[in-house]
Amino acid sequence: MAEATVANQDLDPARVVFNRFGLGPRPGDLARLGSDPRAALRAELVKPDIALIPMATDADPLPGSTAAIQASMAATMQRKAERMTAPAGAMQMGPEGMSSALAAPAPQGPIKPEPPIEARLLKAEAQARFAKALNAEIGFVERLVAFWSNHFCVSVAKDNIVRASAGAFEREAIRPFVLGRFADMLVAVEHHPAMLYYLDNQQSVGPGSRAGRNRNRGLNENLAREILELHTLGVGSGYSQADVTAFARILTGWMIAGREGRLGEPGSFVFNANAHEPGDQVFLGKTYPAGGMGQAEAVLNDLARHPATARHIAMKIARHFIADDPPAPMVARLAEVFTKTDGDLRALAMALVNAPEAWSQPLAKMRSPFDFVLALRRGIGPGPEADPGQTLNWLALLGTPLWQPPGPNGFPDLADTQASPAGMAMRLDIAWQAARQAKGIGEPDDLLAALIGPSVSAETRQAVGRAESRQQAVALLLMAPEFQRR
Repeated sequence: MAEATVANQDLDPARVVFNRFGLGPRPGDLARLGSDPRAALRAELVKPDIALIPMATDADPLPGSTAAIQASMAATMQRKAERMTAPAGAMQMGPEGMSSALAAPAPQGPIKPEPPIEARLLKAEAQARFAKALNAEIGFVERLVAFWSNHFCVSVAKDNIVRASAGAFEREAIRPFVLGRFADMLVAVEHHPAMLYYLDNQQSVGPGSRAGRNRNRGLNENLAREILELHTLGVGSGYSQADVTAFARILTGWMIAGREGRLGEPGSFVFNANAHEPGDQVFLGKTYPAGGMGQAEAVLNDLARHPATARHIAMKIARHFIADDPPAPMVARLAEVFTKTDGDLRALAMALVNAPEAWSQPLAKMRSPFDFVLALRRGIGPGPEADPGQTLNWLALLGTPLWQPPGPNGFPDLADTQASPAGMAMRLDIAWQAARQAKGIGEPDDLLAALIGPSVSAETRQAVGRAESRQQAVALLLMAPEFQRR
């Protein structure tokens, strides 16, 4: 009887829309959903520019990646100059390059230093991302942005250059293409300064190039390997170490202009012909003629259309939205849509919505930390909207600090990684904090109806009803399986 009840709950269309595909309902969203849940998801996918976050405005100054990197370069030089001119023994530099006095405290007490420019940029970008998610009608497109941003991830732990530009990377290389062509996103991502710096292509020099011969420098294969293993073909798809090396040669010369601006505007993508390995290259059995920057672009476009890439992307997106082990026929259909539409990601998302399995498979996965925190914010109130600090802190406590995955393969996407005892205990702590801060949320029974709807189980309703306080009732609701599972 209990198993049947769970199955029926999992088939609730509203929870499929807001849990499986979206970021959780806000009060009133379930009532506005209408009788055709698929239509609501499709409507979000066709809204013009729905994924975009504006660049610099008076109210929300978000610089592009080039300006952000230039600001970081300038700050680095300033910090270096301060270290060189500081009296011996008087100053000590912290991990962010900020100085702190070792002498006796100033008479008027300690003065809180201004955060480094990289930290300020990261905070502004985080606030823009969170605001976009909080205000989304359903949040399907924001879930797609998060999926692709994790697929093509960079980490702010790498260096201040990436810390300053990670948010701009998502705005410039992910969001404009999240409902466009995969090939266009792939080319934009691999051109982007944040990705080139993160995967060390700045250090890769063709051994036979002018720079390689003069400086006795060689290849760095990180970017080439991760493009093949993670971004396109996937592990076990048939490429060899020789293909990795050939692709690394092809990618030489793709780099960031330095602070001096000798090759181009500092902080921007440049193609350095002097560092590019000359000559034709054989990759995956095909000869790519010498052609400067166009040689690598030709390879990327071929990789975007490769059958192994279609299978890899289909499996990853089905695993993210449907199940850790998604039905093979569904994955095959998604791969076919990807191939037939030349990697049209809007068509792929539509196929996901239209798949019968999306509406019949149990909601067995746990919400990711990002999904959980945003669903919580959407459900009971956004908290201090002008400051993303608490949301950033919650994500870090849950093991997924924003734009800081543990490696180039991104944050894990399997159910068991989200449901560890320590992770669930931390979720409970966060739910309790959020419930304590919530204001004007009304009666717990009304919140149950607004956030879970008629599919709420008798066990959840009983637990919330027996709570000793409103705060406890809200925390229990946020930890209920119907809220946690997607």
